[in-house]
Amino acid sequence: MSYKLFIPGPIAVSEKTLRAMSQPMIGHRSTDFVALYNAIQPGLQALVYTQDPVYISTSSAFGSMEGAIRNLVKKKVLSCMNGAFADKWNDVALRCGKSAAALKFEWGQPVDPAAVRRELATGAYDAITIIHNETSCGCMSDLAAVMQVAREFPDVISIVDTVSSFSALPIKKDELGIDVFITGSQKALALPPGLSLISVSKRALARAATIPDRGYYYDFLEFQKNHENGMTPSTPVIPLIYALKSKLEDIAAEGIDNRHARHARLNQAVRDHVLAKGFKMFPREGYGSVTLNCFANNLNIDLAALNKILKSKHQLVIDGGYGKLKGKTFRISNMGDETDGTIASLLKSFDAAFAETPKLAS
Repeated sequence: MSYKLFIPGPIAVSEKTLRAMSQPMIGHRSTDFVALYNAIQPGLQALVYTQDPVYISTSSAFGSMEGAIRNLVKKKVLSCMNGAFADKWNDVALRCGKSAAALKFEWGQPVDPAAVRRELATGAYDAITIIHNETSCGCMSDLAAVMQVAREFPDVISIVDTVSSFSALPIKKDELGIDVFITGSQKALALPPGLSLISVSKRALARAATIPDRGYYYDFLEFQKNHENGMTPSTPVIPLIYALKSKLEDIAAEGIDNRHARHARLNQAVRDHVLAKGFKMFPREGYGSVTLNCFANNLNIDLAALNKILKSKHQLVIDGGYGKLKGKTFRISNMGDETDGTIASLLKSFDAAFAETPKLAS
């Protein structure tokens, strides 16, 4: 059965993007690849708001997140944790043999800049990890406020996951002082999974040069050395890079500001419509994501049944809650290539399926 994804990722991929992936293969050490690599750099730098290179890694973003830990943590990393993926990042740091401390907040609560300041002021840390938009619970922290605190501590390298917010709103890496900016292909970029994008500051590169056990596959110095020659350290997934080039052309045609405005508008449309049914938002008011909405299942409906109806009768799916929130929340994505028309169609289908969906026994 063919159906459309309105989950928080992977998300629906356009026919144009899929066609871009079908171009003839080229050698990854050829002049053709160098031309392809160099052609996409200006568009990536514009989206990241940076003068630094944007490296391309054939991996999920979590690979690059682990790589950042291996490259940059010498003393101790402060893991800001307010959802499933932030929690996982702390676990990754520990599995890499790094000293790490968990700065925990309830799922759905934003990272508190004052709490970050109290921890960093101890002088125990030389790195901090932050997930801008915690996909598991639809909570988007105030990254500007957190980064303002992080900049007060010059020895602390900031590592920021923008996986589910990148390209949907302005995240100005250089202006915010982000040292390592990480994202993935399968969220708002509306590409298939398999690519991670990493932009690294000069001071982060200098830190990496002092770390002896940073490995090879995610070695930032290897990325930089190869970048200077228009290449990647190891064989990249070339079809996805063709797709990325196509997507950057689409974004340029729409205009970055228009893209941001479209995501905000569609997000609000979904939010208003579902709240009018009597549902409530799960994240704290004022900290909801702009790429998805995470709703509390306060009406106690059978989310599995709802999704079964949506899939079988309307050829689409939403998400029935992640991890410990499964069944307690549901998430609807508005990111990527969605339009006013596609979101209106989604909401019409949601209404029809909701009318058929039973409530769970109390």
